[in-house]
Amino acid sequence: MTTSALFTDFYELTMAQGYWKRGTNETSVFDMFFRRNPFGGGYSVFAGLAPLVEAIVDFRFSEEDIAWLAGLGQFEKGFLDYLATFRFTGDLWAMDEGTIVFPNEPLIRVHAPVIEAIIIEGMLLNIVNFQSLIATKAARVWLASNRGKVLEFGLRRAQGWDGAMSASRAAYIGGASGTSNALAGKRYGIPVMGTMAHSWVMSFPSEEEAFDAYAELYPNRSVFLIDTYDTLESGIRSAISAGKRLAARGKSFGVRLDSGDIQYLSSSVREELDRAGFADATITVSNELTEEIIESLVLNGAPIDWWGVGTHMVTGGDEAAFTGVYKLAARPDGKGGLEPTMKLSDNPDKTTNPGVKQVWRLYNPDGSFKADVVTLDGETVEAGSERRFYHPSIDHMSFAFTPTKAEALLKARISGGKSCEGCLAADGAAHLAESRTRVREGLERLDKSYRRMLNPHIYKVSLTAGLRKIKQDFLKIYEK
Repeated sequence: MTTSALFTDFYELTMAQGYWKRGTNETSVFDMFFRRNPFGGGYSVFAGLAPLVEAIVDFRFSEEDIAWLAGLGQFEKGFLDYLATFRFTGDLWAMDEGTIVFPNEPLIRVHAPVIEAIIIEGMLLNIVNFQSLIATKAARVWLASNRGKVLEFGLRRAQGWDGAMSASRAAYIGGASGTSNALAGKRYGIPVMGTMAHSWVMSFPSEEEAFDAYAELYPNRSVFLIDTYDTLESGIRSAISAGKRLAARGKSFGVRLDSGDIQYLSSSVREELDRAGFADATITVSNELTEEIIESLVLNGAPIDWWGVGTHMVTGGDEAAFTGVYKLAARPDGKGGLEPTMKLSDNPDKTTNPGVKQVWRLYNPDGSFKADVVTLDGETVEAGSERRFYHPSIDHMSFAFTPTKAEALLKARISGGKSCEGCLAADGAAHLAESRTRVREGLERLDKSYRRMLNPHIYKVSLTAGLRKIKQDFLKIYEK
């Protein structure tokens, strides 16, 4: 993870010099939110918080960074001296990592001197957008597998080493059971898995000798790749022969398919294994799997125990990016306080919600999610009390609801530039396991109409009357 504050868009630095030159570096508030769910889905998964907090706390310009900026000839010495001592001194609020999230609600809220707030923008969006995209993809794959065992096999197809590391981390949060990425296993405590490639099989005079040699080395972890030459005429027969010798030692085994018609081959292989008395032998499949292919195989009863997903897991597949943005929500009022501000656009979807805000999740009596409500900071939503909430942009749409439970989602993560003690676990195995559990529990609390692959129902993200009024007052001003 880079800690160089040069990991920002250049215009942030040109604006920063402008604020510095004008002497206007008061505290402002920015929201990070996203505009639509990826993959045509009905939900997203928030990921990347722990590495973001670590990066922000350590974000600074080195002597080499300052020398490079000086060489560009665009920055005054006084401003460069300011950057040389740059540290983030503000506050950051965010949802828990692994929270199921929805468009147009703040996932992160930053309170900081405006120069600090804008310099972290690019890095913040880079980390959260990519990891949220991959965690969401992994959750979709996990649901498509009927909550099965999914392996992340994408290291060689990821966008660079840093993309591979972030993808392994996010995929595990989203639902993968393990990774082929050894460094991710070490750094994050993710279970590492993998057996052999076709090159191992091709290095021996026969498949059976290749399998026997592997079984000798790893008798407790033998999974034989059976499609190097001919899956049914050679591969599975050799695997069964090697498996019999393992069985004589009290060991079990599995096989992997990496090509061909997965539905037909997995069914045929299962029949061969069962006929040979290996009902406990597992079948793992890979080969450019997507959630759509996996869902189809599951619905058609393919006897598959493990799913190896690479390219379409770690790259986002048919979705290039998460639509997260970072927008000013409140600015100095000239009196030592803050006043709301709002971005308008010819595209109504790009109009923002003004002010310092909190997000509340409302629950039904059965514990499922009913809706999320964006409130003004300081407003509370009480369980057991009926209130009316309003659509963010359609005036005539609202609903009244009495929540059984109401939960504030944005929590303090950084205070005064330092990570809040006890508010966020270190970015390791315990934190990832907790985040992964949060994803699974959240998906179970989400009605299946929002989880379906095609044409999911739209989850309610609404406003309180107080926030709605501020937004309408802004609209009236701009109408004039």
